[in-house]
Order: sequence, then C-alpha cells, then structure tokens
Amino acid sequence: MSSLPLAGRRVLVTRAAHQAGRLSDGLRALGAEPAEVAVLEIQPPEDYAPLDAALKNLPTYDWLLFTSANAVRALKDRSDTLKISLDVAGGQVAAVGESTAAAARKAGFNVTLVPESYVAESLVEAIGNRANNKKILLARAAVARDVIPNALRAVGAQVDIVDAYRNVLPEAAPSILLQVLATPIDAATFTSSSSVTHLAQAARIAGIPWPLHGVPAVSIGPITSQTLRELLWEPAAEAAQSDIPGLIAAVQKLFAAA
Repeated sequence: MSSLPLAGRRVLVTRAAHQAGRLSDGLRALGAEPAEVAVLEIQPPEDYAPLDAALKNLPTYDWLLFTSANAVRALKDRSDTLKISLDVAGGQVAAVGESTAAAARKAGFNVTLVPESYVAESLVEAIGNRANNKKILLARAAVARDVIPNALRAVGAQVDIVDAYRNVLPEAAPSILLQVLATPIDAATFTSSSSVTHLAQAARIAGIPWPLHGVPAVSIGPITSQTLRELLWEPAAEAAQSDIPGLIAAVQKLFAAA
C-alpha cells in the first residue's frame, strides 16, 4: 500500500484544459488520481473595440491591473495582433498572485506590485492612497466582480474596465462530467468562482443533482468559497494561501483530518 498522503483518493479538477496540469500534477505527486473535467474555456471578448481602444490609449494610464494570467495573455495576444506597444505611462503594473505576475513578466511587463494575499481585496489595499487621482486600467474576464473598481473609485481613482476575454462552458463538459462521476470521487477542487458556476451549469445540463452528493468541496480562497455557499455547497476546506500549492495543501489537510 502506498505511503503517499493522497493515495487512493480521486479528486475532481475543474480548471480549463490548458491550466489543469499544475494542479493535476501536484495531486498526482501525492498519490491522488486527478479526475479532470474542464468547465472553463477561454474565448475572445464578444467585441474587441473596447479592448483595442484601451490598448491604443495605454500610455495615458498610471496603473495597469491584472487579476489573472488569462487576462495577461489576452492583452499580449491582442497587442501583438495590433502591433501596439504595451507601455504604461506611470510604469505601474499590479498583479494578483505570483502566477499572474509571472505571466505578466513573461509578456514583458515590469510588475511593480503583488499583494501578499492573492485576492482582489488585497490588491486594492496594497495600492491604497497611491490610486488617488490616478487613471487605472483593469483588464479582466467578462462578467467579473466589481470589488476592485468600486473600491478604487472610492479612494479617488478613475478606473476603466475592459473585457479581455470570456470564460465559457465547453460544449463537452456535461457529458465528460457524467463519465467522470460514473466512478466515485473523494473531493472536488475549485480555483475560481467561474469554476463553481460552470460546474453547476454542467451538472444541470447533465441532470446531475447539485451539489455533488457526499463530495467535499475544496476552495482556493474566500471569494470562491462565497460562490460555493451561494450555490448551496458549503466548502469542506479552503486554501490558506490562494494559489495552486495552497489548494493542494488544503486537499491534503482535509484527508489528514478524516
């Protein structure tokens, strides 16, 4: 019998297909069997015009804010297509989390701020009074929460929001979910609010009762936990650090306490 802490555990991974590897590999290294159901697919915004206008006016902004690596990639890809330089007038670029910061640096940005806690509210707190009378561009997913822009406007910032990409439910997700759940799973992991809402949508389409009966949910952070609760699934565990290693540690801790 394996001595690995997650040996024999089957864990649902709901990340987009191009991002699932790090979580799945980390779980596998601890003995778990990752059961991947990609419930997120990254697609372009419905209308490129607002993003294009923001990119053309990027030198007029004091701050550029990223809340996901997907937003970084979307901005970089579009700027390459338009042959627009990614220069921010104030030279201030902030990213939520080291993964997002790493993606921004790889794209050529000089990241000047990464909050200690990898949640949106910490980014607002970290910028603080430096946002007063500043012009800020927030590139994000369509239909994202308004915590950041509302808080920054409250301290006197001018915030422009552009949809850099959309998160959509892959067409095959409901049928793949049915196949995966034909074998019992021991836990379900969630890396964003979108992963929660999209799994709920996939379950509804597939005729699967929600929440998944007898399956503990493990959340990457407080916002994702809040979304789980709103959809009537109380998280069994939440990552102490809102990143992939933190989520894996939360899964390990959940079963260590069982």
